[in-house]
Amino acid sequence: MDKAEKDRDDASCGTPLRMGKTLTCVCFKPKGSKTRVCINEALKALWSATYPGQELQNLVSDQWKEMGWQGKDPSTDFRGAGFISLENLLFFAKTFSASFQSLLRKEAGKRAVWEYPFAVAGVNITFMIMQMLDLDATKPRTFNGAVFLQMLSENEWAFDLLYCVSFMIMDKLWLEKNATYMEFNDILKSTRCQLEKEFLMDDVLRIEDMPSYSLLT
Repeated sequence: MDKAEKDRDDASCGTPLRMGKTLTCVCFKPKGSKTRVCINEALKALWSATYPGQELQNLVSDQWKEMGWQGKDPSTDFRGAGFISLENLLFFAKTFSASFQSLLRKEAGKRAVWEYPFAVAGVNITFMIMQMLDLDATKPRTFNGAVFLQMLSENEWAFDLLYCVSFMIMDKLWLEKNATYMEFNDILKSTRCQLEKEFLMDDVLRIEDMPSYSLLT
C-alpha cells in the first residue's frame, strides 16, 4: 500500500452536514462510528455509478483519468473544495444518470478539441457555488445566501441539486460559446451569473423552480 492509499484509509469523511442553518463538510477520523462514509467507499461508489460493470483495478489508478481527474489519485484533486465535491459528483451520477453520462462522454453539441476535464470541472463548480453562497459565513451575508438557506430548510439536498443544475448550465454555455479549455474560468463566471439571475426571480422558491432545472434528465 502506498502513502496516498494509507492516508485515505486513515481518514473518514462524513457527508455534508447541515448545521446552524449553514452547509459544511466535516472531515475527521471517527472512532467506532458507522454513520460516516469513508473516502475509499465513496470513490468506489462513484466509479461503480459512473462505469457500471467496469472494475476499478485500484483506488490509485490511471483509470481515474478516464473520468477527468488529473492524476491517479482523485483525492489530490478534490481537496480544494473538500469531500463535498466528491459527494456532489456521486449524487449527480446516481440521481440524474442520463445527464451525468451525457456530460461525462461529451455527447451533446460540437465539442472543442481541448475539452474541460469532467471531474475536475465538477470540483471547480462545487467551489464556485460555495463562494457564491458564502457558505463559510455563520449567517447569510448576501441575498443569494439567504435565498439558498430557505431552500435548504425545505430540502436537505438543495446543494446537491444546485450543483447538478450548475453543471448543466456550465456545459450549455460552453457549447454556446464554442469554448476551449483555456476559457473554462470565463465560462464558470458566466455560470455563476446565470445562477444569480435565476435566484433573483420571484417565483424561484426551490431549486426545482429554477428555469435551468429543466436541463436535467
